[in-house]
Amino acid sequence: MSTTLAAPPASSVAPVAVPASTPPPVYTPPFGGMACLRKFTVDEYHRMIEAKILTEEDPVELLEGYLVLKMPRSLAHDFAIRSLTKELGRIVPDDYTLSSQCTATFDTSEPEPDFTIARGPYADYRSKHPGPADTAVAIECSASSLKRDRGDKAGIYARGGIPIYWVVNVEDRKIEVYSNPSGPSASPEYALCTEYAVGDSAPLILDGKQVGAIVVADVMA
Repeated sequence: MSTTLAAPPASSVAPVAVPASTPPPVYTPPFGGMACLRKFTVDEYHRMIEAKILTEEDPVELLEGYLVLKMPRSLAHDFAIRSLTKELGRIVPDDYTLSSQCTATFDTSEPEPDFTIARGPYADYRSKHPGPADTAVAIECSASSLKRDRGDKAGIYARGGIPIYWVVNVEDRKIEVYSNPSGPSASPEYALCTEYAVGDSAPLILDGKQVGAIVVADVMA
């Protein structure tokens, strides 16, 4: 186990251009410096989903106002998902809601973390997605998405004040636990990153209390 200062977010996301009948102004997004047609609000994103302009078949998510392609998933990524589904389901208390690859709503983003652990029972989320104030832990399993998850998504979660953020780094076979989020700022980030390698167990902390631990070797293919 090792603890370091977390690196500032790095830009990595390639946005998806959305056709428009009347071209709006061109913006240069912070994700990779590539131009796209426009930014979208969360409400506009919801309306596109309701109008079936976007469907579950479209591999995109809304990050900082931009429609962004999701990364392809490797065997190691999916093994980590299956393993964590079992292990987290065993240790997350009943007064928290564990979600897998479901939407979370932020001011300018609707990421789909591999896991979120939100405060309150499942019934609390019958008519809303968990938001920053609800979420105790966000988890991303990372292979091809490692740069994005350490950078862009870490910035989103840090700005939202998510207390604990895990990057399950299947490429380097370790779990990176980010803590001490900055909250809203010009460059949102986590102040600390503690790494747990094969041979370690990563403690699961919910609102300051350890409720269990994940054996790193158990979630690595």
